Amino acid sequence: MPTTFDPAWGVLAEQAEAEFMYRLNHDASADAKRALGMDAVRIGGGVLTLMTHDPTGGYWNKAIGLGLEAPLTAGTVDEVLRLAAERAVPALAFQVAPHARPADWQGLLEERGLAPGSLFVKYFGRIPDPGPDHTDLRIDRLGPEHAAGYGRVIRTGFGMPADPAMEAWFAEAPTYGDDWVTYGAWAGDDLAAVANLFVHGDVATLSGAATLPEFRRRGAQSALMAARIREGAARGCTWLSTETWPESPGNPNPSQHNMRQLGLTELYVRQNWVFEPVRSA
Repeated sequence: MPTTFDPAWGVLAEQAEAEFMYRLNHDASADAKRALGMDAVRIGGGVLTLMTHDPTGGYWNKAIGLGLEAPLTAGTVDEVLRLAAERAVPALAFQVAPHARPADWQGLLEERGLAPGSLFVKYFGRIPDPGPDHTDLRIDRLGPEHAAGYGRVIRTGFGMPADPAMEAWFAEAPTYGDDWVTYGAWAGDDLAAVANLFVHGDVATLSGAATLPEFRRRGAQSALMAARIREGAARGCTWLSTETWPESPGNPNPSQHNMRQLGLTELYVRQNWVFEPVRSA
């Protein structure tokens, strides 16, 4: 793992991810917000997303981008925790970058009983040339007519619960505005894999991709990554940002290999800090 990185890259990467999460919630339909108990709040220079009826048990409840535009303070942490408890979310993850201010920000979380959780690896760099595709699948943009298929593949590919409200929310992505682009990989008439690009300023964010189990190992994800990179370049983006979970000897992650092969820089590993309102009550 790298020990140093360009802090400016880290700020751009975190802000792009935070904006994606804000818009993913803010742009959702009234039906989705009502069914899942969704809200998105700008706070402390970052973003807080809340989902009271989160079928995953807390994955969609996140505080991101804190400590970048302004130092993370005890007041901000307490306000985030208050909102999470008020909305009775099952769990909330503070996703604070290692270079956030102040340097001892972890102490603010530990003092309030938050515990270390899962890890993510942040990748960033200039828009690369993705080269040719190596897949027998057909890659194409998705439109509103593909919404239901997109929602089904994202939910199934990520192994998330078979919750109709969550899948309906996922299915809205192909209907969103110009900052969003969804792509699919087709095996004949079957939608085998899907992916999303979110554009924030001059940063192209690879913000979610999944392949159905029966179509894996056919190059879908690398081809979908290439399609989104070309889309970002065509839109005038300078930078490419993404994140994934770090692989281990018993848990390989092909996405991480694809990111390295593209020449992206592995900036850092980011630790989630988890708050569970019920246990803290």
